[in-house]
Amino acid sequence: LSRMKATQIARIVILTLAVASASCGSTVRQGTGTSFLIVNELEFARGNEPETFSANLLSDVITVVDDVPTFFNDLGRVTFSLGLKDPGPAGSPTQPTQNQFITVDRYHVRFFRADGRNTQGVDVPYEFDGAFTVTVGSSQAEAGFTIVRNIAKREAPLQALRTNGLILSTIAEITFYGRDQTGHEVVATARTSVDFANFGD
Repeated sequence: LSRMKATQIARIVILTLAVASASCGSTVRQGTGTSFLIVNELEFARGNEPETFSANLLSDVITVVDDVPTFFNDLGRVTFSLGLKDPGPAGSPTQPTQNQFITVDRYHVRFFRADGRNTQGVDVPYEFDGAFTVTVGSSQAEAGFTIVRNIAKREAPLQALRTNGLILSTIAEITFYGRDQTGHEVVATARTSVDFANFGD
């Protein structure tokens, strides 16, 4: 082969490997099971008003109850459904089998800001892991979880908001982890806005 042809073949091989690698990475991220998790809805409630849910959260960093400063966990509520990677012909999707049911048992919360100032414990609260267990099958499933821990309201940067009158606007990224009934890992991520301040009681 001429040097030019050899160079062209080498470029084609490298390009082919790059495409194959990208495709493989996408497959790994999507999981190897035949079902996947869908986050249908997220709702949130302040800890001192646990029955009042809304699409976004105004987190009160301190609540005075009977003249006593109190710190509540803020709550989240998520609704899941299950999707199939090969749902069958249009108009007649197949129903999931029990092996395809997904059990969610852990979640991770990370806060970040749109301005890029994201140092944990300085600009935003620390990220954390939590747990609950719910199985998503042929119908929707709902679960409750903690979106803001009360300990975070006693730490920087939320502690300063008790007296400085400022509002800290963040985005909370919530990642849910689970497995189908044959052990294939499943991950789903959702986001919401969370504003922290001393909103008054």
